[in-house]
Amino acid sequence: MRAALRADLTAAMKAKDRIAVSALRSALAAIDDAETVPAAPQPGVEASEHVAGAAAGIGAADVARKQLTEEEMRAVVAREHRERVAAAMTYAELGRNQDAGRARAEADVLARYL
Repeated sequence: MRAALRADLTAAMKAKDRIAVSALRSALAAIDDAETVPAAPQPGVEASEHVAGAAAGIGAADVARKQLTEEEMRAVVAREHRERVAAAMTYAELGRNQDAGRARAEADVLARYL
């Protein structure tokens, strides 16, 4: 799924499709965020005296990222889609039709991956 999102992002950038670029970048960023692991103190690494919670030394803060399955990536994209649908409804209720249309268009772009 990530490869398809990136390929479509490249195509959207070349086509100057701002709505698709925005939706795809956001979905890819959400997937990247979902792959992060919480920072935990590492044994044998001294803490920095200047920044609370910081680790000192080259590579001291490097942590392997989680690898999401296709199903987990699809769930992240589905959440992004739901957020845009909800935003479109909120914008429409507030009379901000242009913003509602943009949110709906972004939701339509993401719906292709569900």
